[in-house]
Amino acid sequence: MAEQFLAQALTYRIADKTVLHDVSLSLNQGEMVALIGPNGAGKSTLLRLLTGYLSPTSGSCNLAGKALESWSTQTLSRHRAVMRQQTQLGFDWPIEAVIGMGRSPWTQQPEAAVIAHVMQITGCTPLAGRKYAALSGGEQQRVQLARALAQLWCDGAPRGWLFLDEPTSALDLYHQQHVLRLLKSLTAQGNLHVCVVLHDLNLAALWADRIVLLHEGKIVSQGAPDLVLQADDLARWYGAQVHVGLHPTSATPQVFLAP
Repeated sequence: MAEQFLAQALTYRIADKTVLHDVSLSLNQGEMVALIGPNGAGKSTLLRLLTGYLSPTSGSCNLAGKALESWSTQTLSRHRAVMRQQTQLGFDWPIEAVIGMGRSPWTQQPEAAVIAHVMQITGCTPLAGRKYAALSGGEQQRVQLARALAQLWCDGAPRGWLFLDEPTSALDLYHQQHVLRLLKSLTAQGNLHVCVVLHDLNLAALWADRIVLLHEGKIVSQGAPDLVLQADDLARWYGAQVHVGLHPTSATPQVFLAP
């Protein structure tokens, strides 16, 4: 799907508190956008508004020029998939069945070939046959990523809009690298478009095409990693003393805490 995803003047209030203030954001095809910011900045709330899981107090989200709420559930599910921070299931299914849930907008028939391929690219093949509830937190994250990619699978590849809330938070170094390399590779093909919440600024710098920095419910900076990850700006918005240098091989900015 090649259309732009557009959020305009999103505001969200709950219990007399404004959590998000007048946020406008465009997401473009073939792009990996990272949402960053300190705790309580509104990253997860913005992600829920962008995906339609929350309705804004004011403002709108549009996909392909059509309001998000105007899409039918099944059609939207074929073009937009979401991976939350944690997903608890009320049933103890093997992981193949959990990943297969992602195919429900498309078919009610088992699609073993699609499931096997998604398991392979996400590193879930060694988990085959295991029950979801018995997995570690990191293993569950990989299975949920596989489910989300399976949901967008069309004509041999994932296509559409993928929203992820801290998908690497429980992963070890190898799997962080594997997952982000995979997402970068898939977006580079132009048919998958990713918006991801990341706490690790260095991961965002290495893999995101564009970084959006939020603070107290507002976008305070956005652009290429080298434009957003400036030491003075990070000190202002995070309240931490940091140094910013360059990655030794990729020339992307890397953030170091001051001792």
